[in-house]
Amino acid sequence: MPDERHGPRRYNHPVSRFYSLDAANALVPDLAVVAERLREQRQELVGLRDAYRDREGVVLGDVIAAAEDPASDADDADVDPELRRLRLRMRGIVDQMQADVAWLDDRDIALRDIASGLLDFPALVAGRPVWLCWRLGEDRVAFWHDADAGFTGRRLLADLPDGNARA
Repeated sequence: MPDERHGPRRYNHPVSRFYSLDAANALVPDLAVVAERLREQRQELVGLRDAYRDREGVVLGDVIAAAEDPASDADDADVDPELRRLRLRMRGIVDQMQADVAWLDDRDIALRDIASGLLDFPALVAGRPVWLCWRLGEDRVAFWHDADAGFTGRRLLADLPDGNARA
């Protein structure tokens, strides 16, 4: 999500901290809560969007029918209360999601995919930057990938060049 202060997030934005494996794993319980909440909110948001589109179609049909009926006294300025309710609920969910994403951003944790709860922690291994990789449902950080690779480059921690990530 774009941030007015910093511009849009890039895949490999500059980070101000690097995580050790222990520090990343210490955050896993909190991350599980945040990632699950984001996933549920995303699902709810998609449902509300679909309900909004459906209702919009009904309202538009009513407006067209009223416009074609010269006896109709329908006021085009009336706002459909259901559309308003759906729009306000969507805005509330987006605000909640932005708060969770900001929490992750404050910790330099990169949110890669809401649906799967995929998150990356910046780390240094043998002096080079890598990402420690965690996904919702995993009990600990067990994977990593190069800074320029994504999920498809994910490998077991045992495959780290020096076997260790440092802060």
